[in-house]
Amino acid sequence: MAQLGTGIGWRPEIADAVERMPGIDWVEAVAENVCPGHLPDSLLRLRERGVTVVPHGVSLGLGGAEPPDEARLRALAERAEALGSPLVTEHIAFVRAGGALTASPHLEAGHLLPVPRTRDALAVLCENVRIAQDALPVPLAVENIAALISWPGEELTEGQFLYELVERTGVRLLIDVANLHTNHVNRGEDPARALDELPVEAIAYVHVAGGFERDGVWHDSHAHPVPRPVLDILADLAARTRPPGVLLERDENFPEEGELERELAAIRETVETATPMSSAAAPVTASAPGFSADTGDTGDTPDTADTAPALATAPAAAHPTTTPDPTGTPPTLATRQRVALAQAALLSALVAGTPAPEGFDGTRLRVQSRALGAKRADVVAKVAPELPWIVGDAYRAEFLDYARTRPMTGGYRQDALDFAEHLLLAGRPEDAEGRGELTAWWLERSGPKPLDGRPLTRWLRTRAARLALRRARRRTPGHEGVDAGPAPAT
Repeated sequence: MAQLGTGIGWRPEIADAVERMPGIDWVEAVAENVCPGHLPDSLLRLRERGVTVVPHGVSLGLGGAEPPDEARLRALAERAEALGSPLVTEHIAFVRAGGALTASPHLEAGHLLPVPRTRDALAVLCENVRIAQDALPVPLAVENIAALISWPGEELTEGQFLYELVERTGVRLLIDVANLHTNHVNRGEDPARALDELPVEAIAYVHVAGGFERDGVWHDSHAHPVPRPVLDILADLAARTRPPGVLLERDENFPEEGELERELAAIRETVETATPMSSAAAPVTASAPGFSADTGDTGDTPDTADTAPALATAPAAAHPTTTPDPTGTPPTLATRQRVALAQAALLSALVAGTPAPEGFDGTRLRVQSRALGAKRADVVAKVAPELPWIVGDAYRAEFLDYARTRPMTGGYRQDALDFAEHLLLAGRPEDAEGRGELTAWWLERSGPKPLDGRPLTRWLRTRAARLALRRARRRTPGHEGVDAGPAPAT
């Protein structure tokens, strides 16, 4: 893989600014927000200029107990091909749980949640990564995530977990140094130790982002300037190996163009001025196929998606003492079920109000639960901007009350419909005009379907007919202000 250089996360809100920025070598676009047949004009213009575009997936759930969904894999592959990308990226996380493996309701997190660093979870992750590698037309790189919570009984450190993942699958790594900082604050994990233990020569590129600390918890917001501790971790990484690419992430609260350019300049300077680590201090690893341990350059070597990197033996203190399994033996059904039950119990506690699983920090779980609810409210407001307008100032409080015991089961758009249904059944908004607007909104977006006898369907269609008749009477001379009265039941 060629050098990527310095890049920025492409978002529609800053598309024009990104096109004007000097020194942008590449961009990363959220895969799920790109339609292969209707690529944004901005991305097309960037590609015409020779700017590389990398699709960054957020919904595969490679760390989940179930194998990755074939339709999601096809969609990611289509985006890579449409964008002419040299690789695609995803996360080491689970985003859904429940279902057939647990004989329990299917739950969606709407967020990236950490996998337990156990042998069971590692076996499942490795097999899921292999499945994804086989389905994708270009190499895959996977990202370490930020976490508010820790799993009890973990068997590996983050560096050991990533080392074994690379050794068993040959997958490349997307290292997010902001996430290493987040895990340092929230979980007491040493970023330097993580860099000591992971195979830095397998890095495809690096993420840099900002966040904020509140009450001793670091929130990886992607909406604040990059802090000095994150740049210090980037410098530590760059002293060990020159990353092929470094990218600034910003997802909201976008500053003016000049501030983004200054952050990019600070990132470039951090990488370029990092003092190379002496050979005596550097961790003992050999280069993964296709990578130079000194520069990150690639050569004409077999794709690491098919060939596991030949990593040299590292000091015993830095790497697992047990022998990794490079044979690719799939996890048993029992292994997947153990992982599934643990993940379902955690996700249920976070989104459905069930008791916290044994060994978890209850306070941290409550913080994570509130964060998930807040994110749901924000994303639903983006995918269905009419809802905050119709509901008014009460939108956020109403949504958080709804989300407290109603987990998401079908994605954010379905969540918006379910929220509207919940409000209507509760007789809200309180004013008749607001309820009418919400009724019309729900009917328009719920799609054509036969009358199914549900109380809400009957009520909504009755309500819609009543509103239509009322409007018609108001347009008729002599009937201004006359209520249409109840419509026949349907």
